[in-house]
Amino acid sequence: MALPAHDITSPTQTPLPALDSLKDQARRLRQALAETGETIAHSRALELIARQYGFRDWNTLHARLGNRPPFDPWRIGARLSGHYLGQAFQAEVLGVQQLTGDPPRYRLTLHFDTPVDVVTFDSFSAFRQRVHCTVDETGRTVERTSNGRPHVELAW
Repeated sequence: MALPAHDITSPTQTPLPALDSLKDQARRLRQALAETGETIAHSRALELIARQYGFRDWNTLHARLGNRPPFDPWRIGARLSGHYLGQAFQAEVLGVQQLTGDPPRYRLTLHFDTPVDVVTFDSFSAFRQRVHCTVDETGRTVERTSNGRPHVELAW
């Protein structure tokens, strides 16, 4: 059975909980082992939790979760729709990077299912299928077309 594209999964296809939840699992594991007389370091408990989810070590698991953006729709592999330069699109998210700043912004790499004609002039066309854009938390770019519309508007 395939998992939805927005799920972050481990190498064994087990959905991953949030980082805080994984750390809590490690803490509870240490407590349970201590009750039976076995003492392990917190770092060892983290390593065991990572192994349970199919990762080589805690650093690998942490990196996978650390690269996860805060919004589910903006995860790698997620499907999005919206408008690019006024043209409707359906796309897959190929890349996500959270940028520093206030308010936070996100650099996305989108691959359109069908190339979008970015020229409105009738005598020729220019198609784009992969674009990079920087959006705010509302899913809109700061950059605007000559008519004031954001270059990218993501639908929710």
